[in-house]
Amino acid sequence: MKLLCLFTTVFLLGSTNLGNAQSGKVPRIGYLFATTAPAVSARIEASRQALRDLGYIEQKNILIEYRYAEGKLDRLRALVAELVRLKVDVIVSGGPAPTRSAKEATSTIPIVMALDFDPVGSGFVASLARPGGNITGLSSLAPEISGKQLEILKDMLPRLSRAAVFGYSTFPGNAQSLKETELAARVLGVQVQYLDVRDPKDLETAFRAASKERADAVLVLGGPVLISHRKQVTDLAVKSRLPVVFYVAEFVDAGGLMSYGVSVIDLFRRAATYVDKILKGAKPGDLPIEQPTKFELVINLTAAKQIGVTIPPNVLARADRVIR
Repeated sequence: MKLLCLFTTVFLLGSTNLGNAQSGKVPRIGYLFATTAPAVSARIEASRQALRDLGYIEQKNILIEYRYAEGKLDRLRALVAELVRLKVDVIVSGGPAPTRSAKEATSTIPIVMALDFDPVGSGFVASLARPGGNITGLSSLAPEISGKQLEILKDMLPRLSRAAVFGYSTFPGNAQSLKETELAARVLGVQVQYLDVRDPKDLETAFRAASKERADAVLVLGGPVLISHRKQVTDLAVKSRLPVVFYVAEFVDAGGLMSYGVSVIDLFRRAATYVDKILKGAKPGDLPIEQPTKFELVINLTAAKQIGVTIPPNVLARADRVIR
């Protein structure tokens, strides 16, 4: 009997880093995305590697469920309902739309935002310092960045006078991003044309409209359609010979010209630390929302050559990463 008790004690102690040691339960994490799986594969791998670094091994001391809406936001409600039925211990939301669906589905399961443009303005948390409720995570500060993206375009193309802006009009944070872009445009003397991209079929239409209106360049805001179909976006940019600045480097890795923004990979890596703290007993409402710490300018010289653009030395020198 003593031997049996000793074995039980050792088993439980071996599970302490799971935060569920008292019951011996293997925690289950749910990842919820508005996009397709391939569109966010690098983000998922960054988060999984961070969990491994913290001692979590899938199918051994942690279980992970992945759900993807594949660009169809109306599917999110059903997907998060599945995670709730599975009684996951934490939901990691891959963007504002998944966060909203998760918030509407549960007030008890902890939700970790891997990224959100404006957590307070979106009504997800009470404040950055004291989120309250069951949501915490990371802010990406995207609205403030869009003005800077236009500045970089102007530095690259001094004669820039017209710019098309592609976005998803109802995507959280995009309205504010567009305002920031328009403010920067007035200062820089650039006319802005907004084109809504809500469906894959809108992509070719948007590029045709930008070319018809003689846009000198394009600025891409967030949206599940754009990130899910980023290879099509970058191919159309080359075909249209339009310089495009993107908000995340994944577009540049897919053949795009340039991106400036928060390192999304870094945010997903840091999201794993929130999961770890919550599994060890921390309450999400007590964990402050963290701001971005890593911003990056990525330039693809191969794409520049295809489009017929020369990157000025002063812009190239500022790049954190150059794809040749």
